Amino acid sequence: MGTARRVKAQVIGGLLAVMGLAAACGTAGQSGGAASGSPSAIGTVEQGFKIGLLLPESKTARYEKFDRPYITANIKSLCPKCEVVYNNANQDPNLQQQQVDTMLTNGVKVLIVDAVDAKAIAAAVKKATDQGAKVVAYDRLAGGPVDAYTSFDNLQVGKMQGQALLDALKAGGDPKRGPIVMINGSPTDPNATEYKKGAHAVLDGQVSIGKEYDTPDWSPDQANTEANGAFTALGAQNVIGVYAANDGMAGGAAKAMQNSGVKPGTPLTGQDAELAAIQRLLLGTQTMTIYKPIKPEAENAAKMAIALATGQAPQGTTTVDNGTSAAIPAQIITPIVVTKDNVEDTVVKDGFWSVAEICTPQVRAACKAAGLE
Repeated sequence: MGTARRVKAQVIGGLLAVMGLAAACGTAGQSGGAASGSPSAIGTVEQGFKIGLLLPESKTARYEKFDRPYITANIKSLCPKCEVVYNNANQDPNLQQQQVDTMLTNGVKVLIVDAVDAKAIAAAVKKATDQGAKVVAYDRLAGGPVDAYTSFDNLQVGKMQGQALLDALKAGGDPKRGPIVMINGSPTDPNATEYKKGAHAVLDGQVSIGKEYDTPDWSPDQANTEANGAFTALGAQNVIGVYAANDGMAGGAAKAMQNSGVKPGTPLTGQDAELAAIQRLLLGTQTMTIYKPIKPEAENAAKMAIALATGQAPQGTTTVDNGTSAAIPAQIITPIVVTKDNVEDTVVKDGFWSVAEICTPQVRAACKAAGLE
């Protein structure tokens, strides 16, 4: 199923769930309630308003293929007259701050921000709120006076990755029989800090960490360079496992593992359920990935944005503290471990990837072995 068809089907399937919020917003505006009479209301569903969507980069497939269309579609279903203004920062924090300024100048009322650099964006967040705009931190908890936040349990992601790696190492014998390599995410991404913390909570004392890196910009190329350097220093045949914090970097590590002579089948982690990673799971060159259902995250962001603009309190399952605001309403979603054994029951079942997309000619035999074809 193509992206447009998949997004359309998922949005139609979720309309009944989200129409209640749209109706509530419309009723408030018509009756002189929160949406029209509250001092915090900055827009109405009836008239529409501008919502800015700022995503951090395009190297990771999810942002353009899933996050952007899902968020846009959900906003349109809740507020047909709302206009979504979109920018991608291409991993440049300075550019992202300029994009915020431009959006504010152009009358954007609510920002949905996935920050390139959570600390650097704080000044732009403050500027937005000082001018009366509302800010939803999306996927990464931005600094500054954020109004709402939606993401995944990032500490749990790291624990899941670490446990999957540890289990795979134990299946091969003593988990300390050789060194592992850890390739963590960008030091400017607070999520990466949580993934790393979670992984260490599981792995420390259980394995021997030979080399560890924090990888700027989550760069697959840099991860490849780091992995090659680690394998040279430690001896490729001695390495028994690789922790990679996401699938893009896992791809860079996988190439280094193959080219350096790391033993085939050596455990390798990932995250994001990217198509190439799902194919590597089936081919046996990656052990696991983390599937983070983007559809509910996008729905949360849209609902929060509309609620904030119309003077209603955004709904949260918990609260978080970003150092500026101590009780930010947050919707936190549980991630899912994917291995070759549950591809069909996770990413295929949810329509994240279709069998046709996964089972290209190079992967067809592995798909048949896994029961996908």
